[in-house]
Amino acid sequence: MGENAWRRTDAWIFVSLVIASGAGRHRRSPTTRRPEGVRLADVLSTADHLDRTLPERHDIEGAIRRLLGAGLVDVSDGWFRITADGERLWRTRPNAGLATTVDTVQGVLSRRHPPGNADWHLDEAEHTAAVQEYLVRSIPMPRRSPEGHSGRAGTPGSADEAENPGQRTG
Repeated sequence: MGENAWRRTDAWIFVSLVIASGAGRHRRSPTTRRPEGVRLADVLSTADHLDRTLPERHDIEGAIRRLLGAGLVDVSDGWFRITADGERLWRTRPNAGLATTVDTVQGVLSRRHPPGNADWHLDEAEHTAAVQEYLVRSIPMPRRSPEGHSGRAGTPGSADEAENPGQRTG
């Protein structure tokens, strides 16, 4: 594959950014989305959902350079956005379902847009921080009873134990 060709990773990052930003949701208008865009941790979360793996720092950096250079995305102060051209590409792609979206977008990129090469760098520390933020977000929180106890009858600390100390109720 030539240096100036689109890669599957480029399409994966683009689709992840589109979905994370809500651009694909019900053909949502750009004016109803967060104008600042989404953070890298949001893109990583969606990328993991799509491909069951997290993109490496160099994969993200290369993809964003090509997407920026092609005018499909914009990055400013750590916020990632889809441009009007990126929105147009997304809305006019063949729609074949989520399972094949990344491959479909890669084909569309290859046919419609030459990849660019913008000067953009993803610092190792920024990537690591975004991965950590994503991992912390993805850890399930323990479920708690609204009253602050387990809700099991007859267990120490349960409502039944408080009402009937020393008696088993279950």
